[in-house]
Amino acid sequence: MSAEQVALAHYRRRRRLAEQLAEVARRMWRRVDPGDIARSWAGQVAELAAVVTAAQLAAALTADGYLDEVLDAQGVNPARDAAVAPAALAGVASDGRPLESLLFQPAIGTLAAIGAGADVGRALAGGYAVLDMAVRTQAADAGRVADQVALAARRQATGYRRMVVGRTCGRCVVLAGRWYRYNQGFDRHPRCDCVHVPCREDTADAVATNPRAWFDSLDRAEQDKQFTRADAEAIRLGADIGQVVNARRGAFGLTPAGARITAEEARALRGGRDLGRLTPVDVFGRPTFVTTEGVTTRGVAGVRLGARERGVKVGRYRSAPVPRLMPESILAAAGNDRTEAIRLLRRFGYIL
Repeated sequence: MSAEQVALAHYRRRRRLAEQLAEVARRMWRRVDPGDIARSWAGQVAELAAVVTAAQLAAALTADGYLDEVLDAQGVNPARDAAVAPAALAGVASDGRPLESLLFQPAIGTLAAIGAGADVGRALAGGYAVLDMAVRTQAADAGRVADQVALAARRQATGYRRMVVGRTCGRCVVLAGRWYRYNQGFDRHPRCDCVHVPCREDTADAVATNPRAWFDSLDRAEQDKQFTRADAEAIRLGADIGQVVNARRGAFGLTPAGARITAEEARALRGGRDLGRLTPVDVFGRPTFVTTEGVTTRGVAGVRLGARERGVKVGRYRSAPVPRLMPESILAAAGNDRTEAIRLLRRFGYIL
């Protein structure tokens, strides 16, 4: 098999494990007594923690075998200095706290929602969404950490490429195909499906991903869904995907673009704010969407907006004297004038 095929098979094994764990958590959450949420869930947390620990252990156990196979497929010597200790990566949450503490959070969130006036059924649904995301994340994180530990023990593999799987999201696709040193962390979001492909820098092109080709492979409805309608239209007009996605990180009042979480998770985690909704700022009496991302002398937009010549010193760098418009505001300002839309997208650094 090719390195990509090996990585996909590895991902699918891990995905099945996470699905099985999530099903156990779902069945247990259904046993929660709506009239006694805290006590009825507390009585199950220890049992679920043991199941999560077993799933973490199972995920970590596959790391050494995966490294051997994926490196061999690239002609890289998989010899290792040491083996992964899977048990060391199981039994604790990925943020370092005890699993029991993490797994009790859905009950706390449910009770907080009820206290704020939510219907009990709706609050329980929100708690389940948080639980589902938590258990999937714990299994996935244990596996990813084990992969990186196994990579560190193999001197011939100096790093890894990030490979996207399936339909993915905009935030991940702009990172896909990049090479990272073996000791660089693996950025991820809830339900992230991306995979490490350990390699040498000179053997990694087999898993490179072209973000624009990926975008073009989606139909228009899916493009709009993944990026928002305005961002997708900007990309269709020629905007660089990386600029569009990165700009959204600093957008006022916006959750990250492409975050693959459900509406219930969004309500539970963000206090009822709808996913993907911008909060405008007032510019000369007109509601306008702006971002703070990329406006210094280090960013394309910052340079084009005069950060070097007329910028204001903010920290170590000079920042542009005017705000950077988001694609929503650019398209609204341009109206039906395609030429003007492209000019503004270029000025604000979305077209390179």
